[in-house]
Amino acid sequence: MSVLVRDVMTADPVSLDADTPVSEAAKKMKEHDIGDVIVVEGGRVCGIVTDRDIVVRAVGEDKDPTATPLGEICSRDVMTVSPDDDLTVAGDRMRERAVRRMPVVEDGRAVGIVSIGDLAVERDPHGAIADISSAAPND
Repeated sequence: MSVLVRDVMTADPVSLDADTPVSEAAKKMKEHDIGDVIVVEGGRVCGIVTDRDIVVRAVGEDKDPTATPLGEICSRDVMTVSPDDDLTVAGDRMRERAVRRMPVVEDGRAVGIVSIGDLAVERDPHGAIADISSAAPND
C-alpha cells in the first residue's frame, strides 16, 4: 500500500502575503518554531521563504527587514506536490530541486508542507535522519 503526502505532511502551514515585511515572517517562524513560511499572492502559492533566506537575502544584503517585502526575497520557482501524490513523487521532486521542504498544494492553495524529515521518518523510522528529524524542532 502506498503512502500519500497527506499522510505525513504538516497541515495548515503558515502562509503570509508577498507584501508582508520580512520581519513578520521571522516573528511567525519564532512563534511557531518553524524554519519556513509559504508566500502567497491572492491566496495562491507563489513562493517560499526560509530562515536561511532571511539571513542571506535580507540581513546579509543590508535590507531593512521591516520594509522589505517577502516577495523580494522568497524563492519563487517553487516545486509543489499534491496531498494525493505518493511519497515517492515528493521525494523525487525534492531530490530534483535539492530542497528540504515543499509546499503541498491543492487548487493553488497551500494545505500543508512536507519535509525531507517527514519522508525519512516514514521510510525508515529508526534511521539517523528520522531520529534527528523527530528530535529537532519543527523545520
